[in-house]
Amino acid sequence: MHSTKELISDFYTAFQQLDAAKMAACYHEDATFLDPAFGKLNHEEVCAMWKMLIERSKGHLKIEFSQIDTNDNYGSVNWIATYHFSKTNRKVRNVIKAKFEFKNGLIYCHKDCFDLWKWSQMALGWKGYLFGWTTFMKQKIQLQARNSLQHYLAKN
Repeated sequence: MHSTKELISDFYTAFQQLDAAKMAACYHEDATFLDPAFGKLNHEEVCAMWKMLIERSKGHLKIEFSQIDTNDNYGSVNWIATYHFSKTNRKVRNVIKAKFEFKNGLIYCHKDCFDLWKWSQMALGWKGYLFGWTTFMKQKIQLQARNSLQHYLAKN
């Protein structure tokens, strides 16, 4: 069994290598995920989300990570995803703080924190700048992300 620090490093190294299967292997079978775009996801959904995002990037996804801080139960890491948003082809550089809870040496709870308004400005342009901070736009972004994931799950 390896340390939780190694687990997080393995997870993001697999992400850099666009290997969704290795990422999925880092999650506990009862894992949950939460972020501003997708909301709360279960194990099946989070594994499919990473696979979907990697496939949509068509190899043009850059992942950087630093400042891994863990103990036996909790951890955090700073990471940056640079890619082109598939719906608008606009370049996004999303700066994220991830927090983790571990169970049986695997990721049990994973929460990504980032500024959805900043993300919407990069991904959606002027519409994101003007409306990305509103509850309406945040809900619309989350609904579209969830629908996209459900459609992906239905096809795969």
